[in-house]
Amino acid sequence: MANRIRFRKIDELTRSDHYYLTDDDVCLFLIEKTSHRDYSFSAQNQLIANIKKNPATSNEGELFYKRRDIGKCSWALKQAFDPDWLKDAVLVPVPPSKAKNHREYDDRMERICRGIDPSVDVRDLVAQNTSMLASHERGPDDRISLDELLEAYAIDEELAAPEPLKIGIVDDVLTAGTHYRAVHTVLSERFPDAEIIGIFVARRVFPDDGFDF
Repeated sequence: MANRIRFRKIDELTRSDHYYLTDDDVCLFLIEKTSHRDYSFSAQNQLIANIKKNPATSNEGELFYKRRDIGKCSWALKQAFDPDWLKDAVLVPVPPSKAKNHREYDDRMERICRGIDPSVDVRDLVAQNTSMLASHERGPDDRISLDELLEAYAIDEELAAPEPLKIGIVDDVLTAGTHYRAVHTVLSERFPDAEIIGIFVARRVFPDDGFDF
């Protein structure tokens, strides 16, 4: 019998890898994606590259792998979640870089969340009011700032009821934690009594380029 898929938790040894996380943040992840390496480096890098395929510019073959690996992420998250926690929680996908009226709008995180189980309460509670360049398309000196995201994010009040008491912020990759921090800030201001955690398919790690002696 195969081992059950389990979340790993960001702890005191790994929290410093993600600049915007605090000691109070509870963040869980499934796999590690290696930065500065392309899709051929590992199966984990391949999966993340596939789900990030641009829906407007990718060919049908690329979109097939995008759909397939979105399904894999949903399945893995379903195996990892505590069913008792999930039945009382609201999953909030981190908004994509493009607004909903943009041709490159990518709802991959919503699709991953909804693919977990039809009974799961998935809400796009945090809406982005403007389109931006995606983080993975930016250069190292052009990272999006927390202030930019806070300016762009707003609660969709049409989805605010019933008021959530448990919220899982769901994203594909935890890097610095900028998007997580911005979504957490907006949600915690609107729902101060809610328990909020972060759920990630992967966390970013850096390659070991040193020498072995």
